[in-house]
Amino acid sequence: MVWTNWPEDHDLTSVTDTLLKEKLVACINRFPVVVSSYIWNGQPETSREIPVLLKTTADRYPALEQRLKALHPYELPEIIAVSVEQGLPAYLQWVENATSV
Repeated sequence: MVWTNWPEDHDLTSVTDTLLKEKLVACINRFPVVVSSYIWNGQPETSREIPVLLKTTADRYPALEQRLKALHPYELPEIIAVSVEQGLPAYLQWVENATSV
């Protein structure tokens, strides 16, 4: 699973469509807007962002990371991958099948 945040004022629909069509992800969850506070270039910043959770496989992660970097409007996007140790076998197989090229 991969986590990222997207700026609220950027359209995410075309990005999700692209990632799905390119079979880089099986599913994308967009959460309600959150307010993020962080340090950027040594200064405190606050922005409204959409948390995004992407379901993919370890094999597809490198291509997904590259595509996200290319599509993301941030200079340094948050892209964090978390290994899935266990899950419903049928669901995990579906993710595998949906991202197979």
